[in-house]
Amino acid sequence: MGCDGGTIPKRHELVKGPKKVEKVDKNAELAAKWKYCALSQEKLKRPIVACDLGRLYNKDAIIEYLLDKTAERPNTEAVVHIRGIRDIKELNLTDNPAWEGERRSAKGDRYEDVHCGMFICPVVGLEMNGKHRFCFLQTCGCVFSDRALKEVKTEICHKCGDPFKYEDVVVLNGTKEDVEKLREKMVEKRSKTKTKKKKSKASETLAETKEEAPSPPADEAGGESQQNEAENNQSAVAGPSSSSSSSISTKSSAASATKRSIQKMEEKSEAFKSLFTTHSSAKRSKDQTSNWVTHTPYHF
Repeated sequence: MGCDGGTIPKRHELVKGPKKVEKVDKNAELAAKWKYCALSQEKLKRPIVACDLGRLYNKDAIIEYLLDKTAERPNTEAVVHIRGIRDIKELNLTDNPAWEGERRSAKGDRYEDVHCGMFICPVVGLEMNGKHRFCFLQTCGCVFSDRALKEVKTEICHKCGDPFKYEDVVVLNGTKEDVEKLREKMVEKRSKTKTKKKKSKASETLAETKEEAPSPPADEAGGESQQNEAENNQSAVAGPSSSSSSSISTKSSAASATKRSIQKMEEKSEAFKSLFTTHSSAKRSKDQTSNWVTHTPYHF
């Protein structure tokens, strides 16, 4: 049973058992979420933005992705839901005074705290390192811990003072359940914006059609002008003297306003009524009318 050289193999060397499941280091997983960009996998640096699903990105990486979506990049599935610059919000973060960053010495002669976060909650002071639940407001972009929002219940931002609603709170790097809820809320929000845009476009088209409404046809306009000229001529022929003409003109305007017939006015004399074609003396019977057109014909 010996091999060359007199070695004796053991059981674990000959019998292959099931492969051990590789476990992900929790510290490395938290650092990848809270200290590195979800798209470019580079260290987070200001300006830092977040999407509607609560993922953290460098603003430069998002702008490069939006400018050229055809370029091959890793982790593009993390930004598929981002259509434009309006789908992200720049975060208003509070620096951690205990964070040294690149200033610390990398000699290895001191203890390095891997759980130290770059930012903290301005209300409670908790570090944003993944161990505590953090949220941001879509209205102003300020970041707080979930504990601060629960302990100090208010509808005004603790940092900038802007008002907000419960719907504006987005969880940063939440669980799968949180991401599903945020995705549903994102879909509802986008559907509402689409309906609002459609309504605004419909109202704009209605306003344009009203402004471009056609003017009345020329025949009607000409008929109205002819009627006005006929009334003016009748008022001009009304009386010989200046005093009587003024009184007759006022009465004729009143009569035209009420649309009364001149022949039915009892206050007018028979001589005045005979001046108009509606008088009985101006009418002719069919026997008296000729078949040809004269200079001043009367057709009734």
